[in-house]
Amino acid sequence: MTTAPANLLAVRQLLLARLNVDPRTGRDEDLEPAEVGIVGDPAHRGGYHCGSDRVVTNDYSVVESPRDSAGLTLHASALDVGTFQVRSAGRTHNLRTFSTWCVAQCVANTPDSRDIREIIYSPDGEVVRRWDRLGRRTSGDSSHLWHTHFSFFRDSTKANRDQTPLFRRYLTTIGLLEENDMTPEEHAWLETVHKNLTVLDGRNPIGQVYTRLAMGEDHTVPSYVSPHPTLRSLAAQLTALQNALTALSNKDFTDEPAIVQGVLAGLKPESIAAAIPPTMAKQVADELARRLVA
Repeated sequence: MTTAPANLLAVRQLLLARLNVDPRTGRDEDLEPAEVGIVGDPAHRGGYHCGSDRVVTNDYSVVESPRDSAGLTLHASALDVGTFQVRSAGRTHNLRTFSTWCVAQCVANTPDSRDIREIIYSPDGEVVRRWDRLGRRTSGDSSHLWHTHFSFFRDSTKANRDQTPLFRRYLTTIGLLEENDMTPEEHAWLETVHKNLTVLDGRNPIGQVYTRLAMGEDHTVPSYVSPHPTLRSLAAQLTALQNALTALSNKDFTDEPAIVQGVLAGLKPESIAAAIPPTMAKQVADELARRLVA
């Protein structure tokens, strides 16, 4: 018997959670549960709303793509979305704008739309159009004036591949879903990542062991010396290096006597005498005479 796959049921639940604004009351403006369908009624034969027990000979939903023929199961692989109208971020959004947005994503071949085979929709409520990834068809029957049909390649439903990202992105784009809103599965994944990252932070026994290892202290012999650098030894080396750099920065590397001696060694006596001011000439001569006598 044809059944609804879990991945399309998740899309249905997501859309109803955000677009059925008042779930306690049936309203034309809301997307009601009866307007979001996956499995065709008992008389329905052929097409993506049917599983393997209801397909027909040369069914286009099976034979036109190896993704469909290889993915055929008892699961239906389609989703119908009915009319709705919501206000968000100062704008009105409805089935028409939703459908054209989804088609634009398919045309752009965004990663989250690549499992969609076709969308049958109306951009204005007057004409029916069909976007077909395989380029086989361009229109559909008049029922699509008031509902939009999504066909998903059957291998994606067989694999239970998550189909919510495209629809979550739409709801986020129009302001009905926060960027940080996550599914239970996404929360579980984030918790696992957080747990793995905090194993080494010292707040649990395993983390404390790793902390002691890093410090070079995970041993029972007081005289033990770690054969490899530890946080403690690296810190000591860094401190010593900082102290050495500080000492060098405070040192005066200028040797004035050596500089004067070097300059004088390159001068002739006449140049030296010419450089001495007249007021100091006698003093210099007397000092030289004293040194010669000595």
